[in-house]
Amino acid sequence: MENTLQIQDRVAVNKIPFISKSINRGDVVVFRDPANWLPAPSPETGNKVLLKAKEVLVFAGVLPNPAKQYLVKRVIGVAGDHIICCDKSGGLTINGKKTNEPYIFAGNKPSEMDFNVTVPEGKIWVMGDHRGASADSRYHQDDVNNGMVPVSRITGRVYAIIWPLKNAGLVPSHDPVASK
Repeated sequence: MENTLQIQDRVAVNKIPFISKSINRGDVVVFRDPANWLPAPSPETGNKVLLKAKEVLVFAGVLPNPAKQYLVKRVIGVAGDHIICCDKSGGLTINGKKTNEPYIFAGNKPSEMDFNVTVPEGKIWVMGDHRGASADSRYHQDDVNNGMVPVSRITGRVYAIIWPLKNAGLVPSHDPVASK
């Protein structure tokens, strides 16, 4: 998700449905691994007091549960969207409209692989902002969800970076088909 997020950034996530209303195209979301996109977590070792403190913070909801395997990606398509890559200029189109994606990591193309998908009801299509280093929906089209993320797997929308303090700030949504 670079440069929107940096490695080791900690984010605040809106998990309350009546505030976030719904997940929209362009939102940065946290979701549980939908179909083994990540390797199995290894058991944690180390100082027992620190491990117990971490366990308490996970229980309180301050830290994510490592057993649930969370990912962070940008929503590119929502139910009904038809997404194609790549057009003649090498960009994405959504529902026949060219996209504007200023958040893509400098030097990356919108996608190195071609795809043509329609997002079914109850699912989203996600891509990382660092397209050259993101194993996102594009790379999982042969899984049980055809690369889509079930809405039921979404934890919430990222709305801020809270740590480290030098990176703190809001994480805005940016609809890739909005006016340029």
